[in-house]
Amino acid sequence: MGFRIARRRTTAHGRRTHPMTVVILDSEAVSALHSTGTKRRLVLALLETARAGRQRPTTRTFIVPTTVRVEAGWDRTAPASAGANRHPIMDHVLDGQHANVAARIREQLKVSPADAHIGAAISSYPSGVEIAVITSDPDDIAAVSGGRARIISI
Repeated sequence: MGFRIARRRTTAHGRRTHPMTVVILDSEAVSALHSTGTKRRLVLALLETARAGRQRPTTRTFIVPTTVRVEAGWDRTAPASAGANRHPIMDHVLDGQHANVAARIREQLKVSPADAHIGAAISSYPSGVEIAVITSDPDDIAAVSGGRARIISI
């Protein structure tokens, strides 16, 4: 269940950079954060495992595409979202550029808008970034990621 952490890299000027891991949550993972069942405990354990990591220093970023939030009904201002809001999960906003990428993915692969947005989010990171997606739909995520993401099924 652990995350493999990439080696440290150096820039063209010889300065060390820290590897980066991005963890993306799909709709089911977000819905699990709002529940009280077994899936919630599993998602929380996965987030904690990713957050703790084994090697330092590593930059870890947790994101949820905004279309995934809409699909899962995560209104960050709602009192019922207080538990989910405690986690450092940032929004990946579907701006014009990402909307174009997501639209192409949706058209080519016939996936949901939320899955297409996950694909657009994955494509927005450089190739050296390790990406993991917590999902209940590994087949669609494998398709939209183009093999760039580690898929963690819940």
